[in-house]
Amino acid sequence: MSLGLKMAARELKTTVEHRWAVDIDSDATKTYKRNFPESEVHNVDIRRLKLSQLAPVDALAFGFPCNDFSLVGQQRGVEGDFGPLYKNCISAIKHFSPKWFVAENVGGIRSANSGRAFVQILSEFSELGYRITSHLFRFENYGVPQRRHRVMIVGIRNDLNKIFAVPAPRFPERTAREALEKPRIPKKAKNQELTRQSNAVIERLKALKPGQNAFSPDLPEKHRLNIRGATISQIYRRLDPNKPAYTVTGSGGGGTHVYHWEEPRALTNRERARLQAFPDDYVFDGGKEAVRRQIGMAVPPLGAAEVFRAVLMTVAGKKYAAIPEYLGGRHSSLPNQKPRG
Repeated sequence: MSLGLKMAARELKTTVEHRWAVDIDSDATKTYKRNFPESEVHNVDIRRLKLSQLAPVDALAFGFPCNDFSLVGQQRGVEGDFGPLYKNCISAIKHFSPKWFVAENVGGIRSANSGRAFVQILSEFSELGYRITSHLFRFENYGVPQRRHRVMIVGIRNDLNKIFAVPAPRFPERTAREALEKPRIPKKAKNQELTRQSNAVIERLKALKPGQNAFSPDLPEKHRLNIRGATISQIYRRLDPNKPAYTVTGSGGGGTHVYHWEEPRALTNRERARLQAFPDDYVFDGGKEAVRRQIGMAVPPLGAAEVFRAVLMTVAGKKYAAIPEYLGGRHSSLPNQKPRG
């Protein structure tokens, strides 16, 4: 998100100073410091963070843990181990009283605790004195070459008398091929290590067509997985080069690394970063799995930039094309919609 804000500020020819960042993951904090050397970086459990030791800020951006909201998990929501950590974000907003904030989470947050968790979180943000706008962004509509859907919550402090409107998409859809080949990744690019794969995996991938996975009905019997009741679409799924990639994840066992449409192999971390819309000069620290985790858990910078661009324009009182908020049902964020805002 910090990179997205920097991109937005550059486009609008304004200046943003990154004061500090906080994360419990030591590799993530090293990566952040490498790419944002001007910022303080605190590698600490946010529950032990002393807000009084941090410099004052005009804005906050945060992604509170999605573990308890994800559709892949049990969706324990605010009753889980990580769900309640949004309270620490509440504390930070109370302490700093920023002009605006942007929060991010998975789409599953809308249904956790039978929908009660999301209503509670939005209500608590609003009670702090902010006008709240929440939207399920489909980032493939915003130039990100990946089908990645995330809820973004924007709060503008009431006394500013501004209301954030969801920005309309500005860019055409980008395919996986365009992301990985236009231009090709430089040979000297970092985070390009290949994943070791068994002969069985290589032969399975050779038998799959672009867009197919390990449960495709025409996959020869000898290459099928003997897992009863499991048909997870991303297991050994090869990319379709003519469509945006499927969602890049930060963890998972065999078959979840994202697979090339032509070569029988998993993508490198740099290729995954391309699908997340990171520039090639953004280097990640840590071992290969640590880097994979950071990439998969990130908000695509290009998608974040579109959100921050709209926030900065809102606060500055500038007009931009906008669309209605969307949180469920038929998705309405399409480029041909009549702009508003």
